[in-house]
Amino acid sequence: MLFTIGAGSRLVGRTKYDLYPDSARLVPELGDGLRPNVEAVLGARPDLVILYASQDNRPAARRFRAAGVNTLAIKNDHIADFGRTISILGAILHDSARAQTVIDSVTSTLARVANATRGTERPRVFWHIWDAPLITVGSGSFMDELINIAGGNNVYADITGPSGPITLEDVARRDPDFILAGPIGAGTIKSDPRWRIVRAARSGKVLVVDTLLVARPSVRLGEAAISLANQLHPGIIR
Repeated sequence: MLFTIGAGSRLVGRTKYDLYPDSARLVPELGDGLRPNVEAVLGARPDLVILYASQDNRPAARRFRAAGVNTLAIKNDHIADFGRTISILGAILHDSARAQTVIDSVTSTLARVANATRGTERPRVFWHIWDAPLITVGSGSFMDELINIAGGNNVYADITGPSGPITLEDVARRDPDFILAGPIGAGTIKSDPRWRIVRAARSGKVLVVDTLLVARPSVRLGEAAISLANQLHPGIIR
């Protein structure tokens, strides 16, 4: 988001997960985004620290503020949160016009995908996001919203939070048509014989997703929706 609204050159640190755009990799990597290394961040002498607003990050936020550093903690779990977040960043960094342009572009692309998949048969989808313990996406996540926009139904939409632990036996019982997984997770599903109790795994209906694209609630949400739509409904969007 910061690079898109023209503030990339002002970054003095990033988490190890911040890998897009390519120029982000030139910014010093200061560790985790959850429970960050406070000393490393303070050593970069920032005027502003931006954190994900979670229980894990509250102690760090208190320490940054106690050190006199402006600290912004933002919850960014839903697609609507993306617009709110980038609007806040645009206001803070004095480029609200560019922030609004980004919001309009992403919103327009998401609407185009939703229109393209409206009325299609909606396959039932299981999204594998972690293996030990087994964790999936709930309806409290933008990833669930992306499934809906892309023309699918999340078999674990009854989990109201962003994610939750499940069992392999329950995945088999819910019988999804497709499994979405990152490259590592997909490899595990294909090689581990325990997954053969799940019909989609047994029949090769494992769709490998680009986690750097589809697992980030940011400026590439439109691209993410297009990618998922074309995996669930091949060729639906050109």
